[in-house]
Amino acid sequence: MASLLATASQWLQCLHKYACLTTRMITMDEITDTSPKPEAKKESLLLNLAFNIAIPTLVLTKLSGDSYLGIKLAIVVALAFPIIYGIRDFFSRRKINFFSALGVVSVSMTGGISLMELDAIYIAIKEASIPALFGLATLVSLKTSQPLIHTFLLNDSILETDKIASALKANNRQAEFDQLLVNASWILAGSFLLSAVLNYFLAVYMLTADPGTMAFNEQLGKMTALSFPVIAVPAMLVMIGDMFYLFRGIKRLTGIPLEEIIKQK
Repeated sequence: MASLLATASQWLQCLHKYACLTTRMITMDEITDTSPKPEAKKESLLLNLAFNIAIPTLVLTKLSGDSYLGIKLAIVVALAFPIIYGIRDFFSRRKINFFSALGVVSVSMTGGISLMELDAIYIAIKEASIPALFGLATLVSLKTSQPLIHTFLLNDSILETDKIASALKANNRQAEFDQLLVNASWILAGSFLLSAVLNYFLAVYMLTADPGTMAFNEQLGKMTALSFPVIAVPAMLVMIGDMFYLFRGIKRLTGIPLEEIIKQK
């Protein structure tokens, strides 16, 4: 039992570091730059959920009536909160965060489609296309010198990459490690594909009212509220499973205990 608890503790420590990494969504420059930096300001999960899910949902479902904001103004106000959050992220970090910028573009596209009263299928296509492109980029990056698996799961912000590389060379396991990365990349791409499919069908299922109506706004708000439990959680679980698969593979190939693979503060 003690050994199981110790192993669980190691995995939780690793998961905590991974969660911090994905919350910050570091850039490639940060990954390759080894100079000392002050610790990044931690993002507030509650503030993130409030600006990106809770407030837009409340505005769209409760304030779209003519006695409040009205249909189009409610869309503008609701979608302004995620955009404001993305801009705030830029100024707090003093650099362009690709993922935050992508979020701002995605939200702006949703607003534009809604305000132009286009068919809801365009929102469904837009919702599915972004994670699908990430999945495709993950697989295409395998042919480059810097696969995306290094950005998401395998980088020196959370792992002792130099120690891993030395052990792989000493054990003559580099070829097996390369195959491990390929397998992990396919699983990572699968998480994005799952997100794309869920995004599409959630939008198709939820957005049945005519655009430009109060009912459509309410459905858009409910879709926003459901996006976290229906889409984000399953995709995140697949990605966490991928992380466990990758790290267990590293431990097996290098012979290094998990606590020595994870970078200590």
